[in-house]
Amino acid sequence: MRLLRPLKFLIPLLYLLALPGLALAGGGAEAPQLTPQMLMVMGVLVLAILLFIFEWVRVDVVGIIMMVLLPILGLVTPKEAISGLSSNAVVSIIAVIIIGAGLDKTGCMNVLARNILKIAGKSESRIVTLIAGTVALISSFMQNIGAAALFMPAAIRIGRQTGIPVSRILMPMGFCAIIGGTITLVGASPTILLNDLIDQANQLGFLPEKVEKLGLFTQTPIGLALVTTAILYFIFLGRFILPKSGGDESAELLPSSIADTYRDIAQLFEIEVPASFNGSKTIEDLRVRTNYRISIVGLFDPATKRKDYAPTKKETIKAGNTLAVIGNEEAVKKFASDLGLQIKEDLDVFAEDLSPNNAGILEAIITPRSELVGKTMEQVRFRKTYGVVPVVVCSDGACIFENVSSRTLRSGDALLLFGRWEKFHALKKRDTFVFTTEIKGELMREEKAKTAVAWLIVALAMVLGFEPLMGLLGFPDLKLSLSVCLLTGALGMVLSKVMTIDEAYQSVDWMTVFLLGGLIPLGLAFQKTGAANYIATTIMNAIGSVPSIVFLLVVGLLTSFFTLVVSNVGATVLLVPLCMSMAVKAGADPRVTAMVVAIAASNTFVLPTHQVNALIMRPGGYRTADYAKAGAGMTVLFLVVLLAMLYLFY
Repeated sequence: MRLLRPLKFLIPLLYLLALPGLALAGGGAEAPQLTPQMLMVMGVLVLAILLFIFEWVRVDVVGIIMMVLLPILGLVTPKEAISGLSSNAVVSIIAVIIIGAGLDKTGCMNVLARNILKIAGKSESRIVTLIAGTVALISSFMQNIGAAALFMPAAIRIGRQTGIPVSRILMPMGFCAIIGGTITLVGASPTILLNDLIDQANQLGFLPEKVEKLGLFTQTPIGLALVTTAILYFIFLGRFILPKSGGDESAELLPSSIADTYRDIAQLFEIEVPASFNGSKTIEDLRVRTNYRISIVGLFDPATKRKDYAPTKKETIKAGNTLAVIGNEEAVKKFASDLGLQIKEDLDVFAEDLSPNNAGILEAIITPRSELVGKTMEQVRFRKTYGVVPVVVCSDGACIFENVSSRTLRSGDALLLFGRWEKFHALKKRDTFVFTTEIKGELMREEKAKTAVAWLIVALAMVLGFEPLMGLLGFPDLKLSLSVCLLTGALGMVLSKVMTIDEAYQSVDWMTVFLLGGLIPLGLAFQKTGAANYIATTIMNAIGSVPSIVFLLVVGLLTSFFTLVVSNVGATVLLVPLCMSMAVKAGADPRVTAMVVAIAASNTFVLPTHQVNALIMRPGGYRTADYAKAGAGMTVLFLVVLLAMLYLFY
């Protein structure tokens, strides 16, 4: 019975799809005849929804099923079935992900994450507000998928650094990226098309009088209200509607494979040396390893502003210094108590430098050909040579803390090492250790940061300025698609060696690509068979004579449904002329009705069918049920706020 429970949500949909063409008393648009092809495409839609709900297969497999099933049923041609993989939207997503990866690999997203954390601290609500609000504003002037893809690496880094599950950051960011497109007329494809559709309606002459076009900021009050509502929705209800865990779970200091073995001795703390600390002592004088079995893995001197991530035993500790130490919590507390030091509640000075995003613990086995075999760490100046700190050495089944530096190392000895990821990557290239756990970080090419930003600017400049420039130069017919403009930036990243072509391929989330590649032909089949026109006309004819606000509610609901199963552009092209015509008969304003269609085309949250929702699905670790849970409330609030703003201001 529990498996059948979701079917109750499909019963109204099945009824809606099977409705015969009803005619509005007094005249309405004539509903087209229901055909076998329409019934088949509606059945395929129901199948797709069932697969999303029950998760019998992964979502990208659902996309592939659509690509195979639709041409077999004769609903689209074989060429149309795979056209989604080469569509402007999908290629744009691939390009913008590569651009975002290039910015991430050069450290640009580290800088962005650092500045966000300076303002927001570690407060989840402030982080969500700042990220979601910023992405929404950027999305108001560029494609929402581009804004979301560019910010996603920074959001993931912030999640790792603060310990906040990335699943609680990416969905608010994604929803606000979608809604941000409603702030201005150029923020999303449906609103960009709107004036052309209004102009087309005026030329066809089916309206009693010409409808005035919308200005760039005509809808801005509605868009700002929707973004504010979305942010407040996640701040107050996020704990109930967002997954408590999921997505990138690399925020733990210890890899899960060795956590049980070393958890009690591998906790990271930050300690402040107070002004009352007497004199200055070396780490060797304090005998921290012998007396407390802890390791000092970071030393900050405010006088010189220098941070040492592998301090040797000769380093001096004095008043005002900040230490980062690894060890058992009780041992660290005893160390601080004996010396009169202050343990901080959380990492502060080393919050970014030693966060799981930038540093961590690995287990390494000394190889037979290692230069360490038969030598002591003191002889090879281990910390200075390798830039990492040995936490413990395990040999013959025993773990050793004391006198590690003077112990002769043997092949097969296991070392628990703490350090920054770039040091581990450098060590991996040598034949010194075999790492039993994955190196999480990656080598940053910070020297290429300006190059990466330059290619981003080139791509955005082409998106925004190529056509006007060609017009000024006398080539008004020379135009470039969004995908070509963004691919220029992605290609530039590869050619200028910001990243290799293999790294570019690896950065792309192919699950997202195949999910969207399969849903695009499904939307095409809906329009090609006339099923979309049949459903829309049937509903508009069925509502009868109602007040204008109720009519606009129906328009919003109809558009919200269509934008889940048909592209937002397809829904807008289909519904704007139809709804403007029906608005005249219902006594509503055709201009406002057209605007409602264009804005409601962004009300797409309950399924991962929108490009942005598909983009964040894998990194956020979301399931279809997560979108339904969070998206249902957002869908209702979207319509309520939209209608309220229309009633108050329009």
